[in-house]
Amino acid sequence: MAVLNSIRKRGVFLIVIIAMALFSFVLADVIRNGGFSTDKGQTTVATVNGVDIPRQEFMEQVETAQRSLGPNAASSQAMNIVWERELRRVLMQEQYDEIGLTAETELTNKALSTYLASNPVFQDESGLFSEAKMMEYVADVKANNPPAYDQWLEYVKNTKVTALENTYLNMVKGGMIATLAEGEKEYRFENDKINIEFVQVPYTNIPDEDVPVSDDEIAAYIKSHPKDFEVDPMVDIQYVSYVEEPSQEDIDAAKAEVVLLLDDRVEYNSVTKANDTILGLARTNDYEEFVNANSDNTFSDSWYFKRELPEAIRDTVFAMNIDDIYGPYDINNTLSLTKLIGMRQLPDTVSARHILIPSGLNQTDNKTRTDEEAKATADSIMRVVKADRSKFEDLVTTFSSDKGSIEKGGRYENFAYNAMVDEFRDFAFESDKGDIGVVKTQFGYHVIEVEEQKNFQKVIKTATVTKEVEPSETTINDIFSKATSYEVAAQDRDFTEIANEQDTTVKPVNKIGELDSNIPGLGSNRSIVTWAFNEDTNVGDVKRFNVPQGYVIVQLTRKTPKGLLSVAEASAEVTPILRNEKKAKKIREAITGTTLQEIASSQNVTVKNATAVTMANPTIAGAGTEPEVVGAAFGKNAGEVTELIDGETGVFKVRIVEVNKAPDLDNYASFANQLNAKVIPGINTGVYNALKNAAEIEDNRASFY
Repeated sequence: MAVLNSIRKRGVFLIVIIAMALFSFVLADVIRNGGFSTDKGQTTVATVNGVDIPRQEFMEQVETAQRSLGPNAASSQAMNIVWERELRRVLMQEQYDEIGLTAETELTNKALSTYLASNPVFQDESGLFSEAKMMEYVADVKANNPPAYDQWLEYVKNTKVTALENTYLNMVKGGMIATLAEGEKEYRFENDKINIEFVQVPYTNIPDEDVPVSDDEIAAYIKSHPKDFEVDPMVDIQYVSYVEEPSQEDIDAAKAEVVLLLDDRVEYNSVTKANDTILGLARTNDYEEFVNANSDNTFSDSWYFKRELPEAIRDTVFAMNIDDIYGPYDINNTLSLTKLIGMRQLPDTVSARHILIPSGLNQTDNKTRTDEEAKATADSIMRVVKADRSKFEDLVTTFSSDKGSIEKGGRYENFAYNAMVDEFRDFAFESDKGDIGVVKTQFGYHVIEVEEQKNFQKVIKTATVTKEVEPSETTINDIFSKATSYEVAAQDRDFTEIANEQDTTVKPVNKIGELDSNIPGLGSNRSIVTWAFNEDTNVGDVKRFNVPQGYVIVQLTRKTPKGLLSVAEASAEVTPILRNEKKAKKIREAITGTTLQEIASSQNVTVKNATAVTMANPTIAGAGTEPEVVGAAFGKNAGEVTELIDGETGVFKVRIVEVNKAPDLDNYASFANQLNAKVIPGINTGVYNALKNAAEIEDNRASFY
């Protein structure tokens, strides 16, 4: 009581203290996130050349894209689609604004007339696009169908974007069309030829160990060629998995439970106040009820060809007699009992023709029928075709709503057992050739004639009870305990050492990007990626994550900020370049003499010849592809000698023996067109990539996804 009185006396003081504490908490969060909730970093997904892409609009577009991709699509896939689309929109709009390009009504209507030309809604009596029909449609949906009108407005908006982009890109293409002069140059590259003699001192003549390359030299090369070695932020992790899978004890217990389903059992009936005998799989005849009551999978009233059964059991089950039972057997942690309940011969494939009469609107004869009327029509057609089968195809054309088969007279040829819906399949495969009947399916009433049945073979029908074996609570608790103990131990000890003690495999994953979602071996898991890139996560940190299969313990092993490749990572690419530069210098210093023969003698190599060398294919026989060497050679006249040239494979000196210029042509248009055919297809992508590479992009997506 005294404490309560004391608190009451100091109420105002305590309120101030609590308020300050809350303010400090909020302020700390603001500082950590770089500002208040109105800060751009919290409301903007990205800024592209000063243009903001708002977070809310971007997220709405991602949700829409994901719905269109379907339930199995990863959110990262939808996000990347929207990102590329928005990036392209901003970059292209910047270009339109710069040159004053806009989509006026005339340009938009011209694009609409092209895109809608094949749609009958917008065609006149002659089958041609009609702007009047288009305006009539727009007025109608605006007045009577607001959702359709909204879709139309969105379609027009997208059409404007497409028309603008096509116009802009066509302007770019117009400025990049090859001239006749460029066509002549291409002709010369392909057809002018030289014969040469050359001396090549290979870099391989100097052992690699004689020209060491230091880390400092590699680092200097990287800095002088930054564009070639730029990398986005990357992390490396390693992890161990603890999968919640059943133990052997769980499997044995489940097997014992499945075995009990074989025999009858007695259960007390609280309604009748008496014991009931429940027939087991061995004696029951109501297979559908038994399987549906006791199995994880429902009863399938289908015939099975041998090839359709699991490979592990097909030989055994096909050799059984009626009422024989096989099992319990284990396939992928699922225990099963299979009883053979039927056996017969069925064709492998069937050809049949049909007439489909749906309940509702039939678009073939434009009549709407009730279910009873559809059946009556089908029965009437069956009587007609039974009396005169030659009328079948005419009746298909007049009545059938299955447009996919009308042109073939209603036929489906050589279809397999599971190609059709169950009712259609059963009639086609279990009737005799020539039988005609009416069958109801989800599509309506079918008048079916079986025309051909091929390759009869044995099929069986089974009643299969399946039980998925799941880990027990004891097993789950044990797995959790092991995962937790690993996580705790890894805070202070070597990650791999603990794995060896627990007989667990460590799996490394390198070069994970900030926006990656898929982790090899784990599938999509953004939470691990987000944790690894968090500024509070340091190299060596360990954390346990829940995954659908159980748990993973993850350790961050490397964290590389955006910048240039490290010396270690770039070494494989840079070392050969620097080594060859050093070898070229040594070779030049060692060369004596000025003629090819003198140089060859001083370096213990031979003078070689190459004929019909072209600029288009700068390959020298006996030396490989050497564009710089060939280019230098084409700059000389017959009889002249080049300077020493550092090539791809060694140091060269070349003498031009003969220059064979191709004859002049009257016109080089074909070669200009040839150049256009190479360049034009890649312009659309090339322009966008060039704009993207030159743009200043502040990408905040990793903060939201």
